[in-house]
Parts: sequence; C-alpha cells; structure tokens
Amino acid sequence: MAEEQQDEAIRGRARGTAPVPLSVLDLATVGSGLTAAQALRTTVSLARLAERRGFHRFWVAEHHSMPGVASSSPAVILAHLAAHTERIRLGSGGVMLPNHAPLVIAEQFGTLEALAPGRVDLGLGRAPGTDGATAAALRRADRLSEGADEFPQQLAELVRFLDDDFPDGHRYARVHAIPGPVQGTVPGGVQSADRPSVWLLGSSGFSARLAGMLGLPFSFAHHFSSANTIPALDLYRESFRPSAVLDRPYASIGVSAFAAEEEREARRQVMTGALSMLRLRTGRPGLVPTPEEAEAYVFSDIERDFVHSWLANVEFGTPDAVREQLNDLIKRTGVDEIKITAVGHGREARLRSYELIADAYELPVVTGS
Repeated sequence: MAEEQQDEAIRGRARGTAPVPLSVLDLATVGSGLTAAQALRTTVSLARLAERRGFHRFWVAEHHSMPGVASSSPAVILAHLAAHTERIRLGSGGVMLPNHAPLVIAEQFGTLEALAPGRVDLGLGRAPGTDGATAAALRRADRLSEGADEFPQQLAELVRFLDDDFPDGHRYARVHAIPGPVQGTVPGGVQSADRPSVWLLGSSGFSARLAGMLGLPFSFAHHFSSANTIPALDLYRESFRPSAVLDRPYASIGVSAFAAEEEREARRQVMTGALSMLRLRTGRPGLVPTPEEAEAYVFSDIERDFVHSWLANVEFGTPDAVREQLNDLIKRTGVDEIKITAVGHGREARLRSYELIADAYELPVVTGS
C-alpha cells in the first residue's frame, strides 16, 4: 500500500459538527433473555447504522469465556459485516495477538482485505482478553507470559507475513500468507496493493511506546483504563517516529457513552453495563442484565463505590449532554478520533443511542457507494 493510501486509510474525516471522526467499538454484548444470535444480528444493525450515519469505522473486540460477550471470533464477525456494508472501515479492536499464530492472523485479515478491499483495520493487543486459564487453553502454553512477553517479535513476524518480505535465508522466507502480496509476483498474478492497516491497542504504556517507536496508529482503552489515558497518549506522542505508515502520530480512544431522550433512561441503561462489569470483576461473569434487574440489585457499600467509580468514566445522558461530555474529553486528551461503545440492554436502546449521538453532532445521512 502506498504511503498516501495508508495515511488516508488511517486518518478519518470529521463530519457534521464533530471535532474529530467518530467511530464505533462493539462487543456483541448478549443481554439477559437474549441469545448470541440476536446479539450478532444487533451488531450487523449497528454496523449498517454507523455506515448510514457517517461514522468512520466499526470495530469488534476479541473476548473469550464471557457469557455476555459474543465477539470471540473477530475475523468471522468482520467477514459477515463486510457482506452487509459497503463503505465503512471494518476492523478489530482488537485481535489479541499472543492468542494466535501470526500467520493465521495474516491469512484471516488478508482474506478480509480481499472481501472488503481498502476497508480493513487490524488492531492488535497483547493482553489475553480473558482469564489466565482460558488464555492458556487458547495458546496451548503453560506460562501466560510466553505470549505477552514476545509481543514485539510476534508483531514483527505478522507484519512480514502481511508484506511478504522475509529476508532470504529466513526460515519463513518461502512461507506466504494467502491472500497476500505473493499472488502478484507469480506468472499471471494480479494482487491489490492494499493491505490491512495495522494498529496497536493498549491500556497502559507498553503498546503506546511501541506504537510510537514503530510509527503506527494507536488506540487506547479509555473506557476501562481512564486513569492511564493521558499518560499513555503523552508517551505515544513523545515516542513517535515517522514511518512509511504515518508521518505524525494518530491516536484514538475507546469511550463508553450512552444517550437517550431522557437522562433517567440513559442512566438506567448504563447501570446495566456497570452491574455487568461489577460481576465480571468479582468473578461472576454473566449476561448483561436488564435495566429492571440492575434497579432491583442491592449493592453493598464496596460495590456501590465501584459503580460510582465506573460511571465517572461513562459519558451518558441526553444527546446534548453526551455531546458536551465527549467534546470535553476530546479537548482534554487531544485525540484524533473516538470510538464509542454503548453497553446497554436490548437492540433498540443501543441503536437509538448511536442515532441520537449522530443527530447531536449533525452527522449527515450517507447514501450511495
């Protein structure tokens, strides 16, 4: 991919009155009383709405062994989304690289690039996206650190598979990720110049520094690690070195936000996410509860403190209130893009939240190819 094409693929365009491009991060959350099939259909509806309302990209995240999250296989979901959208960028937010062989990821995302040319982002994380036992089962490794400690080497190997440029004499010099560049070098071969845009994801300083040193775009998990947001972004910018991918830093953050016509309804919805996270953090993962379940739950003092702390980093309320909260966050962090995740219960409430945020920013309705 030519440098200008890579830069254009990464940098979005702000629409309406939004100060930066708006994107979506979805976990395919499964609500109480609902099935995984219904959750995944909602993900498709969200992607189509995001495309219609001018959001820049739509990412899904890899999680495992969590009953309330159906996004264990990002590549499978993204292939399905590619068949139901036409323009919006699709990507992983992210694929947990230590869980997989780099060649497998290169093949999966090369296939996605062939299905949706010029629209694919490969966001990579070094955390397991699950508990230690599940991570060990995924990696077939006795030590969880075997994957995370080798992340820079795994990343370098993955990029070489994507670019098909292992040096002569390397043990993988004759191993090719297909679909991939090698198909354009064989007799009669024609291969697109596009390849997935590689991002690094993080919730601490490790990936921030690595992304900066490699000149890659960086996305920070503000929605669950807000205390580290500004230090990590500062570290990314300080560490940044221009590359063939970017000539200057490009950072996004994941933001938990929920809008409703009335503040009370928005709060009822975000409480479902708060209770779900409380259960996860205390070893009781389950489905996302209904607003009624969340209202009926009796919180201990310690649990109430956790919820209060959690909600302090969720932007919620009426559309105008959410817009002002997001604008303040963008100003404080100086980010180039935000990825909004709306954890609530039920299809209609979540779709409506994104629609209301789009309206609040006067995002235009996008039609045609």
